[in-house]
Amino acid sequence: MTSSSPQSNAPPGQSGWRMWLAIVILGIGAFTIVTTELAPIGLLSAIAHDIGRSESAVGLTVTLYAWIGAFSALLAAVALGRAPRKPLLIGLMLCLALSNGAAMLAGSFGLLLAARACGAVAHGLFWAVIAASAAQIAPPRHVGLATSIVFGGVSAASVLGVPLATLIGQESNWRIAFGAVGALSVLTAFGMLAVLPRLEQSQARDARAALGAVLRRADLWAIYLATAFAVTGHFAAFTFIEPFLREAPGMQATMVIALLFGFGAAGLAANFLTGIFIDRYLRPFLMLALALMTLSLMVLGMWGTLIGAAGIGAMLVLWGAAISAIFVGFQTWILRTAGAAAMPASAVYVAIFNAAIGSGAMLGAWVLSLSGFAAVMIVGGLGGAVSILLVAAIGRPASAPQAALQP
Repeated sequence: MTSSSPQSNAPPGQSGWRMWLAIVILGIGAFTIVTTELAPIGLLSAIAHDIGRSESAVGLTVTLYAWIGAFSALLAAVALGRAPRKPLLIGLMLCLALSNGAAMLAGSFGLLLAARACGAVAHGLFWAVIAASAAQIAPPRHVGLATSIVFGGVSAASVLGVPLATLIGQESNWRIAFGAVGALSVLTAFGMLAVLPRLEQSQARDARAALGAVLRRADLWAIYLATAFAVTGHFAAFTFIEPFLREAPGMQATMVIALLFGFGAAGLAANFLTGIFIDRYLRPFLMLALALMTLSLMVLGMWGTLIGAAGIGAMLVLWGAAISAIFVGFQTWILRTAGAAAMPASAVYVAIFNAAIGSGAMLGAWVLSLSGFAAVMIVGGLGGAVSILLVAAIGRPASAPQAALQP
């Protein structure tokens, strides 16, 4: 066990405020890359109309992105273990900028898919190293807080990124939305250049052996499996949230944007609470979040047409808060359990997470083609219910100081 000194995990010479600023910049990077991934969710109708494809077909831009991201995350575990973290993260943000620029200029559905595929490679590599990098910068006893800040970018992508992309698509053009995210990617790269410390490379001599050791650990696979069901359920429903809201009785276009903002705002608030409680109450907090996600999706699926805009808004708030805590909770649990194997363990986590996103989007499209939006929400809730059972069967997480092993 390493020392629990607050600065024992931070790079040498890194002051307190600069350390936390670096973690915030990583959170902004997470915001940018997740906005890129999820932007089509709020633009499905606009893209489908412009390129002459169905909404379910356009939803494949999310599926393809996620699956390629899953593969590249595993590639990162083998190929990037010794790569310098700071230039790697900066380069990946610039690759993301190029991907968004290409998507903005795409003249066909095939070119749009190709542009998204390029961004997905950067996405998987980015997520494979970002959590371990935050854990390396932060004091050991605040790994959960650092993770919640980074994953605050995920919630912010929901509260600002997806709704703003939707607004731009409605008021101007979906292509402008991709261009704006590309510009933000460039600005984030410059921010990383200015404030990220020099991070030590992994000391693992054999990245393949380290990855193989992670893949043989039953304790990590239990968490991975619970994550897979929760994320698959969430994205089966969330991929089609925009058309679901548009079809709700009495729903107006401006109200759809407001409800998406409410979803994300709840996620940001939950991120704050998660940062306070996650290091001490990881499993109960995670189970509560999974229960709220399951409840809200079931209510939307069974009674979404009866509860009105206010009722739908309330369920979206619960759902948004819950999924934010779920993302932070599972990632923190992986970091605690993996210890010195944080890099390959995070890479596998990201691969499974992104594979679940793609599977969820495809599952949602399939259910939608058979039954409709209500059934999609119910299937999403079932994914959360299975995850609850799996988390209940897993042993208690390691305490925060035990997670302080160098990633």
